[in-house]
Amino acid sequence: MKINFYKYQGTGNDFIMIDNRNGTFQATQPQIEMLCHRRFGIGADGLILLENTPDADFKMIYYNSDGRLSSMCGNGGRCIAAFAKHLGIGKQDAILRFTAIDGLHSAQIIETINQGFVVDLEMQPVHGIELTDEYTVILNTGSPHLVRICHDVDSLNLVSEARKIRYSKRFAAQGINVNYIQKIGDVLKVRTYERGVEDETYSCGTGVVASYLAADVLLQGFQPREIVTQGGILQVKAEKISEENYTNVHLLGPAVMVFQGFTEL
Repeated sequence: MKINFYKYQGTGNDFIMIDNRNGTFQATQPQIEMLCHRRFGIGADGLILLENTPDADFKMIYYNSDGRLSSMCGNGGRCIAAFAKHLGIGKQDAILRFTAIDGLHSAQIIETINQGFVVDLEMQPVHGIELTDEYTVILNTGSPHLVRICHDVDSLNLVSEARKIRYSKRFAAQGINVNYIQKIGDVLKVRTYERGVEDETYSCGTGVVASYLAADVLLQGFQPREIVTQGGILQVKAEKISEENYTNVHLLGPAVMVFQGFTEL
């Protein structure tokens, strides 16, 4: 089967995008894993299907690079909104509405850039933040995250340290995404290890949101002007309604088409 695909990236977090509104893409877990392989396939952190739904403008189905269906992906949500605009879905300058595994989302194109857009993605409200110690919190921003303060995030052996947590007795079965954060002036630097990819990614949207909220909890109300990832800069906006509850959570940043092509499944 010949497949038409698009490659998108959001601050270096990259995805294979497939317009599956006709329902013809029916791939197995090993096939999706091979498509995401960086040496034997197209190469990506994940694969995203855009499908029809009666409940919104479209439906987002996200697979990690291991080929398994995964939880919400924030950068993927911004990229699929840009992809939908490329396909002509939705009215001009209108807010797009789409369903994902964690519920309904809205996305607005706020700026056009070369080969893509700056997208404002509304995330789900966050309820409940577990403070494990003075340096670490656990929370769910559409995907489960552990966030820990680090005093020199650049020199950290992230993969080694994160895997100790991800494969610990508590998290081994379901996995958890692990983020290390460092406050530098009025910005927050973040590095993220993603389950399913089982490696560091250039950026993680739900991880950036988790890190922003964790900074508010761990750093005495610090709300960074921007979040610096390995792949670029993102912004988060959120309304705090109590010590463990946030609403009107938004993730803002670029979503860019890299290339388009065909492959055989």
